[in-house]
Amino acid sequence: MKACLAEYQDCPVCDIEEKYIEGQPQVSSVPVLPDEEGCVISGLDTEDKSVHEGTVTYDIRFRAIAPGSGESIGLIVNVEAQNDFYPGYPLTKRGIYYCCRMISSQYGREFTGSHYEKLKKVYSIWICMNPPKNRENTITRYRLTEEHLVGQTVEPVQNYDLLSIVMLCLGGPDGENYDGVLRMLDVLLSHETSEAEKRRILQDDYDIQMTRTMESEVSVMCNLSKGVMEKSWKKGMAEGIAEGMEKGMEKGMAKGLEKGVLSSIKSLMETMGWTLDQAMTALKVPEAEQQTYRSLLEKQS
Repeated sequence: MKACLAEYQDCPVCDIEEKYIEGQPQVSSVPVLPDEEGCVISGLDTEDKSVHEGTVTYDIRFRAIAPGSGESIGLIVNVEAQNDFYPGYPLTKRGIYYCCRMISSQYGREFTGSHYEKLKKVYSIWICMNPPKNRENTITRYRLTEEHLVGQTVEPVQNYDLLSIVMLCLGGPDGENYDGVLRMLDVLLSHETSEAEKRRILQDDYDIQMTRTMESEVSVMCNLSKGVMEKSWKKGMAEGIAEGMEKGMEKGMAKGLEKGVLSSIKSLMETMGWTLDQAMTALKVPEAEQQTYRSLLEKQS
């Protein structure tokens, strides 16, 4: 929040946690039905269900109060963790859709009738763990701005600055801008840094006190980082195998393809602990060719 949301840039981290986060962030809860009209409902959930627009499930969603002079402004913040930067569509468009859903779902929850002045600003923050090289260690914000086409009439910012998408792309210590929240999240999600070292960095470098609750959450993040690493490793292996086989076929070199498949079989057996049959099944080796690879492996053993 301090690094990505303009409202909190001048606030100490401890103040954000203690004063400005409202209630308990929702990670899983009961569905919300924005299509049903009625009285205002308090609280937030991670699912928005709409008869006409389907269901959107948020990773985390919570309320926050924006500090400032005069009356505080309420915010609704959504945080998403994204391992695949190219899921088949632009992530920025998904972020915009999430913001629009968080805006439209406020009807019947934050206001009724025509009281649009009660609309709360929404944020959708995306933590991208495997971005392309040109996006590593970057934070990019997309938001509504005022543009004067004719004349210089000025509208109060709070009347249109109602949604922002923030793409927070992690990188590593070898790249530029490796500092602040980018370093903090990279350390938390690292499968190489020990849990004790992560706690020390959080406390010493980021002034995050290691209470029992925080230590427990760091432990959860350590388990998450292992899962992210395993998922990325499996995907990379599968893509590498597919690419190697494709190149072999393009060259029309049957022998090269045979060696590539044999190498892939051995890699799967060694790294995954699979049997020969399991490895060949995963690679979809034709049954008529399986005996050939058995013989080749026997000769090498």
